[in-house]
Amino acid sequence: MRSVFSLLAAVAALAPVTAASPVDEWDVLAGKALVNQIRYHATNPNASETCTPFNATPRREWGSLSKKERREYIDAALCLASKPSKSDPSFAPGARNRHDDFVAVHINQTMFIHSTGNFLTWHRYFTWAYEQALRNECGYTGAQPYWAWNKYADDPVNSPIFDGSDYSLSGNGAFVPHNSTEAAPGIFLRPGNGGGCVTSGPFVNFTVNLGPVMPSLKVPGLKAQNGTGLNYNPRCLRRDISKQAAQWTTTKSVVDLIVNETDIWDYETVMQGDFPRGFLGLHSGGHYTIGGDPGGDFYASPADPAFFLHHAGIDRAFWTWQNQKPAERTYVVNGPTILPGIVPSPPNATLDDIVDMSAALAAPKTIRELLDTTGGPFCYVYL
Repeated sequence: MRSVFSLLAAVAALAPVTAASPVDEWDVLAGKALVNQIRYHATNPNASETCTPFNATPRREWGSLSKKERREYIDAALCLASKPSKSDPSFAPGARNRHDDFVAVHINQTMFIHSTGNFLTWHRYFTWAYEQALRNECGYTGAQPYWAWNKYADDPVNSPIFDGSDYSLSGNGAFVPHNSTEAAPGIFLRPGNGGGCVTSGPFVNFTVNLGPVMPSLKVPGLKAQNGTGLNYNPRCLRRDISKQAAQWTTTKSVVDLIVNETDIWDYETVMQGDFPRGFLGLHSGGHYTIGGDPGGDFYASPADPAFFLHHAGIDRAFWTWQNQKPAERTYVVNGPTILPGIVPSPPNATLDDIVDMSAALAAPKTIRELLDTTGGPFCYVYL
């Protein structure tokens, strides 16, 4: 493992990347972040004694995995969707499997985990809980991979994630004529070449059981459930992969966010999008690159297995930002505790607020416990 970190230290010491260089600028920033995290861990008296950046599990980008490694992740995800639900039927009557348990919790807490001070830590913990379920319930021995959107922003449908091969997360949906998508108030995306059920790859017969709650895909017959969105509503996995949405996830978008935003709330709000300015941001840009149903649903998006690669990417960007200056940026939080506009003057989030997603997923933790990927319940870094 030390040889891996020595290599990353060398990458971090590279001269500034030029336009002609094959080196990915986000990868360079991540290499620097890892070196900084190693140094911070060595000098921080409160650092974990059992987890260090040297023995932490490295999370890697999907395209860098071997076909065997990709298939092991795919098989574990399909396995989890074959296991019976652990949710209380009175809470999520439509949940039929363990994958649904994650979708149900996200639907239920959506208003409290977006544009809020806990957004980054909640989704970090949620993605980790999914990784642990793959490991503990389906025998997965790898780490949660991430989607480096910037590597494929020019042609997402032919990326190793969405090319429809046996080693992808399945591809686009069949073409169904449909109208444009309003990705955010006043931000419209042109109809893509999909809209129907996915036609190839390992998730071609994957069943979505919950939602939709706020469907963005405009195809005949797809409409929001009445009530909570937690009732049983089986249907196929639809995608409408959008190159237009992917333009918010370019290398420049990622690097500008990490380099230019120095305050946690500024970082988080720019990353999630500045909709009045017509700016979709990395978070929404990634979701609407997937599009479809449930990928384009604000509430039910985790029902598409690609959600977890997307949010591991969001977590890698956050981790990279934190570890540019870990002493200043590891234990910081700001923002309201509920989606703005729902209630007047909600309290601000604090480090001691509890993240309690569900006993079926993970134990309650404070935001403070979820801010260091080599502390709290975590022990991972990003390559």
